[in-house]
Amino acid sequence: MSVYENVQKRTYLGYATDAALLLGQQIELARSRRGMSREELAERAGISTDTLREIEKGGMTVAVGLVFEVAALVGVCLFEPDKRILALQIELAQCKLCLISKDIKNDGKVDDNF
Repeated sequence: MSVYENVQKRTYLGYATDAALLLGQQIELARSRRGMSREELAERAGISTDTLREIEKGGMTVAVGLVFEVAALVGVCLFEPDKRILALQIELAQCKLCLISKDIKNDGKVDDNF
């Protein structure tokens, strides 16, 4: 018996798998519109064609960094196309995270007595 036979397959929420599928389809459409083959895009991204195929199918096991890189290479907008606005959104999120962390005590419990 293999070590891997006892490992349960990871399940994901439907919303997450739908989002991955949509992003994969957007990547495939953008690649096609640019006239790029899978081989060309995979080479440019530094990944195998099998990995690219998995990304385009909405595979949930591909590293998010690879998916984002491939999306960026073919021009799929992930969040905000204007880099200045994206930078401001990142800064705002960091500020919010700093405020949240002040409400959490060292024991990990949230102080919700307000």
